[in-house]
Amino acid sequence: MDSSISSSASLSPLKFRCFDPTYAYSATTANHSRLLSNLSPRSFAVNSRGSMETSENSERKIVTGDAGYVLEDVPHLTDYVLDLPTYPNPLQDNPSYSVVKQYFVNLDDTVAQKIVVQKDSPRGTHFRRAGPRQKIYFESDEVYACIVTCGGLCPGLNTVIREIVCGLHHMYGVNKVLGIEGGYRGFYARNTIPLTPKVVNDIHKRGGTILGTSRGGHDTSKIVDSIQDRGINQVYIIGGDGTQRGASVIFEEIRRRGLKVAVAGIPKTIDNDIPVIDKSFGFDTAVEEAQRAINAAHVESESIENGIGVVKLMGRYSGFIAMYATLASRDVDCCLIPESPFYLEGPGGLLEYVEKRLKENGHMVIVIAEGAGQDLLSESMRSKDHQDASGNKLLQDVGLWISQKIRDHFAKRKMMPINLKYIDPTYMIRAVPSNASDNVYSTLLAHSAIHGAMAGYTGFTVGSVNGRHAYIPFHRIIEKQNKVVITDRMWARLLSSTNQPSFIDPRDITRSKREEEEQQQQKPLLSGESYMLEAEPKPQ
Repeated sequence: MDSSISSSASLSPLKFRCFDPTYAYSATTANHSRLLSNLSPRSFAVNSRGSMETSENSERKIVTGDAGYVLEDVPHLTDYVLDLPTYPNPLQDNPSYSVVKQYFVNLDDTVAQKIVVQKDSPRGTHFRRAGPRQKIYFESDEVYACIVTCGGLCPGLNTVIREIVCGLHHMYGVNKVLGIEGGYRGFYARNTIPLTPKVVNDIHKRGGTILGTSRGGHDTSKIVDSIQDRGINQVYIIGGDGTQRGASVIFEEIRRRGLKVAVAGIPKTIDNDIPVIDKSFGFDTAVEEAQRAINAAHVESESIENGIGVVKLMGRYSGFIAMYATLASRDVDCCLIPESPFYLEGPGGLLEYVEKRLKENGHMVIVIAEGAGQDLLSESMRSKDHQDASGNKLLQDVGLWISQKIRDHFAKRKMMPINLKYIDPTYMIRAVPSNASDNVYSTLLAHSAIHGAMAGYTGFTVGSVNGRHAYIPFHRIIEKQNKVVITDRMWARLLSSTNQPSFIDPRDITRSKREEEEQQQQKPLLSGESYMLEAEPKPQ
């Protein structure tokens, strides 16, 4: 690996280099490809053979290098606004940072998406490392920032708001921050709150969001008109995949108009279903809070003969909360998630397993994610074509449904009386303040977003990738949903913890693995990822 890529400050003396917007890397310090980012909105990359080629997606900035190195870079203001002046970063004069050995991240620092590799593996996809830069593209007095929260609630929202306001003020001397009320529609409904460190001082101790939130209401032209009319030049958008998709559209319109406006996203989802990043803020709090409901269900079930506790947790398409809460609890006998199909009747079915556990233990606890088993609900019960304002399918209460199915099964067969308690803590879990872990994580996310915007990066989402904060292009965040892989070790750990059957045919698992392998083989390679294939000598 080229030594210039190392993120360790201790390996070389501290050197600051002015950011040259013409190139992604210095010609003398990196063996990587040039990224001619300010030629046009289309992105061009130079491959390892020295020829220029247009990237597969005209909106993507791809840098390729030696040994299959691929950097999926994020847009920069200089890509479409020429001759922007730069300013020294005020952090170098900030007393709080005087003890830091290296104020600024190396311009060559990137974060690897995949860290488990073999000795002959290509280096793979990387993202630009988050953090303060030596040169910034906004003077403190000219910054007029705004913050908006969209979608559902999540622990940590107020912490992110607070730390954006306080971080801009204390690190960069920014005094003009506007809060947009009520989600995206607040931009053109002209509902705003001036935000200062004093206003947001204690908000991290409360759940919800002081700005209010909503689903839908996205009108790109009206939103960008409002941004332009108000003179806003930094936009911080906090929300899930739908919100980040909207942020991507807003960025594209801002770029089309040639405005000097940085758009930064902070991903928020209590379901932890956003790809690439390690986890979303609020997830740890949600898992911790879910323990209260599981513990209550366990106490209820074991305190009475043939007691059954059913707990429904959030997880429309991804069962991470249910899986991690189950692993943490150790009191759960069965965990049902959307990714793992199950059936009720017959040998190996859920009802047979419930009978078995009651005979063995005299009580049991079932945890079910809200999106699990929706295919088992009758067509008349499902709201198949109904969606909320964010485009999410409206789901029926699968916890209530499965509780009734269990009651009916035992009543019909008259084998034993049961006592079933159904607990639904859904909105209690997401409405609580964030715990200590999520408060720290939310703070770091907010600061990383600030550093990126001040350095002129735009059209990005910030997140932790393998423990390091990185700037991730919007398209990587919204291209798919993160889901539990039921052929992975984590799900196997859960099955061994609960001793529940997988409820699926082993042949289906084998078939699923084979399909995944075929999809990976058919997936088109980026120019950098094809390095190892190109390097192999052709057979004579």
